[in-house]
Formats: sequence, structure tokens, C-alpha cells
Amino acid sequence: MSYNFFAYIARMRYIGRWSLMRNALPENIQEHSHMVAVLAHALGVIRRDVFGVPCDPDEAAAVALYHDCSEILTGDLPTPIKYHSREIRAAYSQVEELACEKLLATLPEELRGSFTPLLTGEAAARQHELVKAADKLSAYLKCVEERKAGNNDFLSAEAQTRAALEANPLPEVRYFLEHFVPAFELTLDELGTIDTEGRHGADEA
Repeated sequence: MSYNFFAYIARMRYIGRWSLMRNALPENIQEHSHMVAVLAHALGVIRRDVFGVPCDPDEAAAVALYHDCSEILTGDLPTPIKYHSREIRAAYSQVEELACEKLLATLPEELRGSFTPLLTGEAAARQHELVKAADKLSAYLKCVEERKAGNNDFLSAEAQTRAALEANPLPEVRYFLEHFVPAFELTLDELGTIDTEGRHGADEA
């Protein structure tokens, strides 16, 4: 018997984000999910290794990989609509949960126990704050990329997202903003070569 789960997951690349905006660098939810997974894993490592708080970065990354998979069936609802009111957000959350259940039903029964926690269960709840923060960081970095590409349509979104990140109480977010985000402003030439300690070597040119 053939199962459809991963064929659906592969179709994430067909669903665009930021649909109301002019994009110099179009982004789909597959690309976005990969970056959120990278960032969630990083935040988890920072939590564990810098701040000494128990955390499973691998689980955070896995949850992040699937955090938008419901949009395979629902599409990407523009933010002004999704967050227009508490009632709309609650209703859309129900739609997202139903979409995840429909996707999980396309797995063999013996595999559902491993994927359900990532989409709707304990792992998703456990990693919610890190994945949400990583999602916001990914959105901010997208805005930075658009500005650097000369697209002023994202300036307001960049300012609003940066303010939200700076107001985030998680120390992991502050650490990432301070130590890693500035490099996203650099060109490839400015990033330079990588020395043995992992710093950029532009100063040595």
C-alpha cells in the first residue's frame, strides 16, 4: 500500500509566503521551514550550552521542520487576516489542527506515533516558544534580505519584527540578535574567508 504523507510534504515548495508583498527574493514554506529549523536548533543549543537550561535542540529542529505543514492544505493566510481578531485566530488554529490530522492520517499507523508529537502533540507544545521565536527571527531575516535587495516594501515589516524580537523575553533570542544577526548585513566579500576560529577574515584582506 502506498502512503501520501511525504509527497504532500514535498509540495511545500509550491506554497509561497508574503503573498501580499512584492518580493525581490520569493520564499516558499519549504525554504522557510528549513530556516526556522536551523534557527530553532540554534536557539536550543544556546539555551543548553550558553544558559545551562536543559533543552533538546534536535527536537526543536524537528518540530520546526513541520511547523507550517498544515499550510499544504490551507495555504498561507496573510497575517493581517490571520491575526485580525482573537476569534479568527482561534478558528484558524482549529483549521490548522484539522489539516495536521488529515496529513497524519496519510501515514502508516505504525509511524503516526512518531510524527503526531511533532505536529500536534507533546513535542510541539514543549518546543513552542523556541519555534515561535525562530519563526519570528526567520521573518526578520527575510525582511533584511529584501531591504538589501533594494525592496522598500519590507521596511515597515522589518521595523515591526525587530521591535517584537527585542521585546521577546527569551535570553536565547537576545543572544542570537547580538552575536549572529549583524553578519546578515554583510556581503559575501565582507564575510570574507573563514579562519580557524570561525570568524570572518575580511579584516585580513
